Amino acid sequence: MNNRQPDFSRQSGRLQVYLERLTRAAGHADRVIPIENYTKGLLLPIGRKSVEPMAARLAPGNVRQMHQSLHHIVADAAWSDAALRKEVRRQVLPVMTRRHGLAAWIVDDTGFPKKGSHSVGVTRQYCGQLGKQENCRIAVSVSLATAQSSLPATYQLYLSEIWANDAERRRKAGVPAGVRFQTKPEIALAQIRSLVNEDVPRGVVLADAAYGNDNGFREGLETLGFEYVVGIQSSTSVWPPGVAPLPPQAGSKMGRPARLLRRDEQHQPLSVKELALCLSASDLRRVSWRKGTRGTMHSRFARLRVRVAHRDYWRSEPHPQQWLLIEWPKTEEEPTKYWLSNLPEAISLRQLVATAKLRWRIERDYQELKQELGLGHYEGRNWRGFHHHATLCIAAYGFLVLERCLFPPAPGSPPLRAVDLRLRLPRTQPSYMPRGAAAANRTA
Repeated sequence: MNNRQPDFSRQSGRLQVYLERLTRAAGHADRVIPIENYTKGLLLPIGRKSVEPMAARLAPGNVRQMHQSLHHIVADAAWSDAALRKEVRRQVLPVMTRRHGLAAWIVDDTGFPKKGSHSVGVTRQYCGQLGKQENCRIAVSVSLATAQSSLPATYQLYLSEIWANDAERRRKAGVPAGVRFQTKPEIALAQIRSLVNEDVPRGVVLADAAYGNDNGFREGLETLGFEYVVGIQSSTSVWPPGVAPLPPQAGSKMGRPARLLRRDEQHQPLSVKELALCLSASDLRRVSWRKGTRGTMHSRFARLRVRVAHRDYWRSEPHPQQWLLIEWPKTEEEPTKYWLSNLPEAISLRQLVATAKLRWRIERDYQELKQELGLGHYEGRNWRGFHHHATLCIAAYGFLVLERCLFPPAPGSPPLRAVDLRLRLPRTQPSYMPRGAAAANRTA
């Protein structure tokens, strides 16, 4: 692969072309420059990507006017998030998939710790960023991924039932009338349907156990014709290889024939953990899937052909066979992860593991979106502003993905980061101090 260094002398020109195409989706000429400025602000090497610090860096001689422009375009202007994200995909996907085909649609959610209770969607719930129950808001997304890069394609705030059913809160936060309570798997399925309707190239759907353990989510993917590899909890019940529920009870000649599958005390499914603990060391194989920062990543895996047992006593036919993938590291006393997959029976174990493990790319998306592009820095409270800010963060990330695809790093070198971009901007006035900053002569 030709690993060229980015041509920084032309980088600003490439960004301008990208933004000009992007803003065609803005819907009004007056929105073009503010959207361009906001996206540039998100790419700046500054600590906080909220409106005021960006305004001070973009227009140091006229901070107030720039602040008003940026605030209006993100909090008030009625442009379409979906249309802008679609334009990002239109520009980025062909370049992403030039060398590596689209491999997966990755479903996940991310949390944003937030104090108070007035910002849209904020409630006490599990926050993955903190690893505990805390005041936060959560957004669900689907990323499109190749083996080398990925791009968020959808993004929606999760509204808890408390929020969704509170008319006054909804009014103050500007929640659209059509938004109702949906579980996170329901939101993800709706996002997947919207991408299908837009004819986005398909990939294997990947998700963790928060989604994969939802039977309705898996059935929805099957209805849409998707292959998937999704995490499940250790308590998920399955029929072991070669075992199925009992056939319908043979009845008498009188009345309707029985149609439902059966179980009895001696014929019961097992949890995937119980099934895994029946394995011997010889059933586990060492598989490596990619190179990480500490060398090649590897672990021990086993796979079995099983049938999901979920409520099959209300069915007349057993669930189809699929793969149960089990990860059991050598240093652990029991398995650590489980997946269900409807990928073809002929797939190799190595391919199955590599596909399941590709979900790490969405974790990289969120890490960079938060740490480098300010995804969690929006300070407003309303629905529109939360989503507009996220969409423009995704737009900024899209340009970063384009630059990486144009100038892939040399083997062993880190990929291009937002702080590596060289945007031509005026200098900040030395006297400027953002709101909330400590005075220079302040003592502890």
